[in-house]
Amino acid sequence: MQEELLYFRSMQKSDIPFVQKIEQSVFSRPWSEEAFAQAMQQNTLFIVALKSNTIVGYCGMYCSFEEGEITNVAVMPAEHHQGIGRAMMKHLLGQARGIGITRIVLEVRVSNDNAVHLYSSLGFKNCGIRKNLYEMPREDGMIMVWEA
Repeated sequence: MQEELLYFRSMQKSDIPFVQKIEQSVFSRPWSEEAFAQAMQQNTLFIVALKSNTIVGYCGMYCSFEEGEITNVAVMPAEHHQGIGRAMMKHLLGQARGIGITRIVLEVRVSNDNAVHLYSSLGFKNCGIRKNLYEMPREDGMIMVWEA
């Protein structure tokens, strides 16, 4: 059996309904389609990961001068534990470097061991905890920073 190729491209407006479905399946407080549309009109990098022309993941980042703030990273639940999140983040970091971003911040639930491990392995460092950052369920958020 031939392994399906994973590839990336910039998110397009027509991708929003598919991305929002993944968002709903992964997060307790998902962004709406309108929130994605509004974010894409700002200075952002949003990419989608595809297998066989099907969106299996996405991530996004607000950009401001040399800094970025990662807003969303999600992979379709049926595609978890296949390296898609890592590959997608590496692609996003490469794009960020290409536009001169030297510092990126993100927030992650303190209980999300898989995500914390992934981000740490990509060079993000824990720089503090925000108490009760998340709702549904209420939980602290870890602030992580990557610097080029």
